[in-house]
Amino acid sequence: MTFDLGPALLFCPADRPERYEKAMQRADAVILDLEDAVAPADKTAARGHLIESELDPARVIVRVNPPETADFAADLATLSQTDYRRIMVAKAESPKRIGKIDARFDVVALCETAKGVAQADRLAALANVSALMWGAEDLVASIGGTSSRKPNGRYRDIARYARSRVLLAAGARGKAAIDAVHLDIDGMKRLRIEATDAAASGFRATACIHPSQVAVIREAYRPDEQAVAWARAVLDAAAGERGVFSHEGRMVDEPVLRHARSVLARAGA
Repeated sequence: MTFDLGPALLFCPADRPERYEKAMQRADAVILDLEDAVAPADKTAARGHLIESELDPARVIVRVNPPETADFAADLATLSQTDYRRIMVAKAESPKRIGKIDARFDVVALCETAKGVAQADRLAALANVSALMWGAEDLVASIGGTSSRKPNGRYRDIARYARSRVLLAAGARGKAAIDAVHLDIDGMKRLRIEATDAAASGFRATACIHPSQVAVIREAYRPDEQAVAWARAVLDAAAGERGVFSHEGRMVDEPVLRHARSVLARAGA
């Protein structure tokens, strides 16, 4: 399966069914979370809510518990009773385990531990994996750290490295990459900076934890009119050229043309 849901993916606790529809309406896709967002005592009830829900399966991702846990088997058994077939595997670390997941499910591998990031290349190579996502806080915790960000709000080097490694691993295999959530709900300026960078760097989407973040992410991924006009002009100019050529004083070759096509694709043109 290809991964093309739109740029803003909104997490929603699976034990809060009253929020399902609202999350779906406000974002491009909803991630119903059976893992960290749900207390152990509430997971069984959350699975029941999933079975009873009637969301559009094409716009739903279900985050399931890690494959090493007993909850993982229960999660998949639950989803087998629904039409939801795209899952996000929390704390994905083992390509062998991920590769053995029932072929009916399309997998987003969440690389959020040191082992998971180290295995990003092999996870992206799996046929049943359509996308990789990375996570900052679990990653830092897995190596004994206490914070993924500096006091000024910027990522520490280890988080920036993990982000880049997951993006490159996904890109090398032609898979989508999803950027991590921004936990500071009021930090819209930093979210805007990071989402803009994510779009320019090649991420397909950014996950978020609050509806107020959706508009910021969508705007960041949407090229402005000037960028769209440039892309169209370059591609129009290329129609009459062979190989490398000059356009408005800038050398244009195939990588530049691919940039232009990506701009138009994100603009929906």
